[in-house]
Amino acid sequence: MDAVVELDRVTVTYGGHVALRGVSSQFPPGAVGLLGPNGAGKSTMIKSLLGFIKPTDGRLRVFGLDVAASPLEIRARIGYMPENDGHVPGMSAVSFVAYCGELCGLPVDDATRRAHEVLHYVGLGEARYRHVETYSTGMRQRIKLAQALVHDPDLLFLDEPTNGMDPRGRDEMLDLVRDLARHKGVNVIVSSHLLPDVEYTCDHVIVLDKGRIAAAGTIDELKGPPGRVFEVRVKGDVAAFVARLTAAAIECHDTDDDVLRVFVPGDPPGPGAEQQRICRIAREAGVQVRHLRPSLPTLEDVFARAIGER
Repeated sequence: MDAVVELDRVTVTYGGHVALRGVSSQFPPGAVGLLGPNGAGKSTMIKSLLGFIKPTDGRLRVFGLDVAASPLEIRARIGYMPENDGHVPGMSAVSFVAYCGELCGLPVDDATRRAHEVLHYVGLGEARYRHVETYSTGMRQRIKLAQALVHDPDLLFLDEPTNGMDPRGRDEMLDLVRDLARHKGVNVIVSSHLLPDVEYTCDHVIVLDKGRIAAAGTIDELKGPPGRVFEVRVKGDVAAFVARLTAAAIECHDTDDDVLRVFVPGDPPGPGAEQQRICRIAREAGVQVRHLRPSLPTLEDVFARAIGER
């Protein structure tokens, strides 16, 4: 199968608000990141694929099956880890996960056995008899993954899987997602606003912006075209410097650390030539370069470029 998920001119509206605008896209097998700013349509897309929301127009297919015609058959093969908690107070972790397995059609004994297995897999084996409401935020993230895995799905939807986790827990969750996609044969769609998480776990990305596809492809492909990225910090009129870079067809994006990421397109003309060009533009803008070093293209560059084109 060429595509695990397909959208064909899908439009979703809420009253007068259009959440998805004629979206056509395909999610290949493996791990795919679903990116976009708040309000871009990510959650709407996932809920539409799960059958929770009926599109105004267009068709959705999962494993070649039409979502409108075969919702139960599709849901039997999908695991969903929602962004918000959905546990049942008063239930132990193993009882809750087993209950989710029964809801997916597993016999009681099989659901209980699978609950123990997946809780050990996600790192909750020692705490599986505790009530879920006593769990920390990170532990509740793990149990949400466990309930999504209990019926051995072929496709996982993970909505902000590392939300609220400490650095160690976040790393362990990302390792689980990588293991599922690369060694367990599970197709994964990761919706997250944390671009490093997606870059670590996924090979492909689809970027949504204002209900439309802004970019799609493998991360390596989208990091092109050929060129070099530099981290630059300047003192002076930053806006004037950015304006001159833009006029010279050089992309520039802010970061959270007061550092500009500058992308110089094209093949390198020679050692140091790009740095000299950036410094020359800085002199023309009347700013002083305080920091300039080469960097590597990241998914953040891809995201910024895609959103900036809309």
